[in-house]
Amino acid sequence: MSKRKFFEIGGIAAGVVLIAFGIASITMSIDGRAEVRDSLAAENIVGTPDSSIPGQKVDTGSEAKAFAETMREHTIETTDGQTYAEMGRFVDENGKPTNDEALAAKDPVTGEPVANQARNIWVTETALTTALNMAYLAEQIALFGLVVGVALLLSGVGFVVLAVGGALRHRSDVRMRVEKPAAAVG
Repeated sequence: MSKRKFFEIGGIAAGVVLIAFGIASITMSIDGRAEVRDSLAAENIVGTPDSSIPGQKVDTGSEAKAFAETMREHTIETTDGQTYAEMGRFVDENGKPTNDEALAAKDPVTGEPVANQARNIWVTETALTTALNMAYLAEQIALFGLVVGVALLLSGVGFVVLAVGGALRHRSDVRMRVEKPAAAVG
């Protein structure tokens, strides 16, 4: 087998592999995006009136991100602008936050310090908004995978076209096939 033939076969093989990876990437991306949207829709989340998506069902990554932002705003309002790390772990007898267990109000049944419920709101909000933001991230990754898949597919087609079309052939080989001997004039 000649070196040129080896490279032509290699180009075709590389093109076929790129086409296969491109198709797989596109398929996985479409499936991933559908999974994100189906999972979001199953939660039956609807945008609150003060959100950027009022009354709208949250079933896309961008809507999930928008609703997560609204949830954070609500939490900030509920905690008087304090984040989880800024609040005391407990509350005292007057309901004021404190990190000092000795100053904390005691639960009458267990005798344990009373937890600051505002911090618990943050824990719940963080869990929910993280899930919503992950849906947004997953949808963006699926979009990226789709773009990469198309690029792989086109690259593979390009490799095959170049290999089959004789891109590796020497210019003189092509010229000899195209030129025909002149007919004798007589």
